[in-house]
Amino acid sequence: MKFRKTAALAVAVLALTATACGGKEGSAGDKPGGVQPGASDVPALPKYVVATDVKLDSPTFTTAKERGKLVIGSKADQPYLGFEDQSTKKRSGFDVEIAKMIAAELGFTESQIEWKTVDSATRETAISKGQVDYYVGTYTINDKRKAQVGFAGPYYKAGADLLVRKDDTAITGPKAVKGKKVCSIKGSTPLQEIKKPEYGAQTTELGKYSDCVQQLLTKQVDAVTTDDAILKGYAAQNPEKLKVVGQPFTEEPYGVGLSKADKPLRDKVNDVLEAKIKDGTYKKIYDATLGLSGSEYTDPPAVERY
Repeated sequence: MKFRKTAALAVAVLALTATACGGKEGSAGDKPGGVQPGASDVPALPKYVVATDVKLDSPTFTTAKERGKLVIGSKADQPYLGFEDQSTKKRSGFDVEIAKMIAAELGFTESQIEWKTVDSATRETAISKGQVDYYVGTYTINDKRKAQVGFAGPYYKAGADLLVRKDDTAITGPKAVKGKKVCSIKGSTPLQEIKKPEYGAQTTELGKYSDCVQQLLTKQVDAVTTDDAILKGYAAQNPEKLKVVGQPFTEEPYGVGLSKADKPLRDKVNDVLEAKIKDGTYKKIYDATLGLSGSEYTDPPAVERY
């Protein structure tokens, strides 16, 4: 099933500023592009009905109810996925909406959400120490992480790819980065992949995707690698200077990270994901967020229960 891109994709302008990405001027490019979420000529986000009288034998849920709010971990520098506008502090994107959808099914309104930006390298710590109730932010499910935290999902499957400058014709895929400088962020699975000797890349490890993109624009590195969904957002922001190679070389199933010991909450989130995929809410979220980056819709992977 494919998402039909409207004619507006060619002419609409994304109202995400370079200042907003990562909180530093020029941190993700100086020429926004793409489609603005919420514009009148693009799909609208669904409305989430807040559940009432939710009963759940979950320690995380009980603590959240007692404090009167949910603390949700998220990314803040990923256009169309998890993005925070530094002028308004408003969050937007696919992962943000998935997190809000789950919150509503747990009985929490949007005003009862406290967002906490968590870097990739500290996600397991934030979850296991209870600093966040759950985390939604391009979080790949793998066995190493499952030994430390729990996962609901997967709710989306991405793949590692490469972001390069628009005029670059040399880097055509992962096998073409030998001797090239490739940037990614600490703690990411694509970084661990591209560091393998078979690729022969010279890697640069930074704390934010937006910092990697800035180094790409200033020619300090030759490419940025991470999940294709993330890279398409940056390419859509700066289409005259950046492009995604389009040769994914890993599989990255995204999950909702939560306490490893809290199976009732994990089961509840899995129930929510399955129900909202079935009733069409999930696709409406996708079309109004990640779909605007030019990333075509495909049916999400089946939820894995354990």
